[in-house]
Amino acid sequence: MFARTCAAVFLPQCGQVRNMATLKDITIRLKSIKNIQKITKSMKMVAAAKYSRAERALKPARVYGTGTMGMQQIIHKIKFIRPHLDILVNNVNVFLVLSYLCYLALYEKADIKAPEDKNKHLIIGVSSDRGLCGAIHSSVAKAMKREIAKLSGAGKEVMIVNVGDKLRGLLYRTHGKHILINCKEVGRKPPSFTDASVIATELLNSGYEFDQGSIVFNRFRSVISYKTDEKPLFSLDTVASSENMGIYDDIDADVLRNYQEFALVNIIYFGLKESTTSEQSARMTAMDSASKNASEMIDKLTLTFNRTRQAVITKELIEIISGAAAL
Repeated sequence: MFARTCAAVFLPQCGQVRNMATLKDITIRLKSIKNIQKITKSMKMVAAAKYSRAERALKPARVYGTGTMGMQQIIHKIKFIRPHLDILVNNVNVFLVLSYLCYLALYEKADIKAPEDKNKHLIIGVSSDRGLCGAIHSSVAKAMKREIAKLSGAGKEVMIVNVGDKLRGLLYRTHGKHILINCKEVGRKPPSFTDASVIATELLNSGYEFDQGSIVFNRFRSVISYKTDEKPLFSLDTVASSENMGIYDDIDADVLRNYQEFALVNIIYFGLKESTTSEQSARMTAMDSASKNASEMIDKLTLTFNRTRQAVITKELIEIISGAAAL
C-alpha cells in the first residue's frame, strides 16, 4: 500500500516542477519584453522630438536644392531689398539662400547636360551612423548598387563616397574597391552647412577628378513616407564646356570654380537635411511599431501564463483529492 501511495504522490511532483519551470520562463520573458517596450517607447519620444526639429529645419534648407527662380526674379528681389542689403549680408542663412538662387539661375541658363563619352563617375550616398530606423540605409545602398552595376556594365569607372558608417557597412564587403571616402560621425547631431563643407572639402582634396556624378539620399515626403531620390552632379570641366555657357560675357575661371564648389556643398547639405528628417520619421515609426508588437507579445504571454498557472492549480487540486480518496 505504501509503495502505491509513494508512486501516486511522486509522479505529480515531477509534473509540478516542470510546470513551475515553465511559469518561471514565461515570467522572465514577460519581464524582458516589458523592459524592451519601455526602451522603445522612450526612443519613440526622443525620435519624435528630433523629428520636429529636423522638419522645421528642412523647409528653409530645401531652397538649396529645389529653388527655381529665374535671374530676372532674383534681380527684382535684390532691388526690392537693396536698402536692407547690409543686414541681409550679415545674416549668413539669408545670404547663402540668395547666393544659391543666383547659382541656380546661372546653371539653368547654361542648360548643362552630362557628357555621354566620359568614363569617370562619382556617387555620393547619404545615410548616418545610427540604426533602428527601418530600411532607411538599405534603400540608399540598394539604389547605389543598382547604379554601380549599371555604370560598370557600360565600362565606366565608378567611385563612391559613403556619408555615414551604416552605408559603409552595407557596401564595404561587396563594393569595397569602389569606395573613395568614408565619412563618419553623421547623424548624431543635426547636420549643418559646415558639415557639408567638410565633406565637399574631403572630396575635392581626394584628387579624384570625376566627369559626372550623382548624390543618392532619402527625400522626406511625410511622417510615414520617404522616397530614395537622386540628383546629378557636374564637374567643373562639364560646366565650362557647356554650349550655352557662352551667353555670359567674360566669366572668369575662378568665379566658375567657386560657383561649382559652392554648388557641391549646397547639394550635399540638401541631401543631409532631407536624409536626417526621413531617418527621424522612420525611427519614430519603427519604434512605434516595436512598442505595439511588444504589447501584443505581452498579451499573448500573459494569456499563456494564466492558462499554465490555472492548469497547475487544477492539477494540484486533483492530486489532493486523489490522495485524500486513496487514504
